[in-house]
Amino acid sequence: MGDTIEFSIDFLTPAKTIGRLKEEIKKHLEANTLWRPNHLVVVKEIENVNKLKMALFCNHTMNFQDFREKNRRRTELVLELKRIFEELGIRYNLLPQHVNLNQVNQDRPDATYATTWS
Repeated sequence: MGDTIEFSIDFLTPAKTIGRLKEEIKKHLEANTLWRPNHLVVVKEIENVNKLKMALFCNHTMNFQDFREKNRRRTELVLELKRIFEELGIRYNLLPQHVNLNQVNQDRPDATYATTWS
């Protein structure tokens, strides 16, 4: 039974580090009998020249009927991916967001005011 785990990493992550990520994932899946050794790590897209959207496609060694066991295994794999990301220093930080703040009159908490630019 197949499973997909999608994740994003920083666009500036060096290709060498991405290669090490693939090696660590391969090493984990081949050493763990809960997963079949054949898997695929792909780059799905580049978003805003800021983020690489990636996916790990892998196969369980069980059928789809034991949903609880499937979720337990998937959770363990996601936590292992987190450990690998931390070990390799792979991160993704959101871009700064524009925020509008409005001041509300304390005497009239239900009042709203249009935002003005000075």
